[in-house]
Amino acid sequence: MTTSPNPLPTAKIGIITVSDRASRGEYKDLGGPAIHKELSQILSSPWEPVTRIIADDQNLIEQTLIELADIEECCLIVTTGGTGPAPRDVTPEATEAVSEKLMPGFGELMRQVSLKFVPTAILSRQTAGIRGKSLMVNLPGKPSAIKDCLDAVFPAIPYCIDLINGPFLETDNSYCKAFRPQSK
Repeated sequence: MTTSPNPLPTAKIGIITVSDRASRGEYKDLGGPAIHKELSQILSSPWEPVTRIIADDQNLIEQTLIELADIEECCLIVTTGGTGPAPRDVTPEATEAVSEKLMPGFGELMRQVSLKFVPTAILSRQTAGIRGKSLMVNLPGKPSAIKDCLDAVFPAIPYCIDLINGPFLETDNSYCKAFRPQSK
């Protein structure tokens, strides 16, 4: 058996479900498993999920994002839930508070894609940001919306992670083709 001379390292990817009810066990977490399923279809390179289910509390969300970025060293952290207009929906505020750079194009594209399916997509406040070598992306809570949004933005994610000196992520081109500029 021959092995590749430079096998890709296993990338850590954080998956955070933000939900008061799911964190108390009153509601089955559907968002986290939907993200895991979608990433399993998109990625062909090795990856390891680091999952958390937490309450809709801004300080807790901030602490969890910092833990996954700074301590767990996740190159990508994907959240689900807490992006609407309700008083306890504070995931975007937490993401912005711990980000060194905001990446507003992610939220803009996700809302644009979601508007094709539901007029209430304009109520969604997804955003994205960079902390160190981690890209943090907020997704909605509904599994079908998670798939639509992740499929829309993922082609740009591997190159973004390249630019912040994260691990090289490969995608299954038959499912999602990552965009990387051609070398000169």
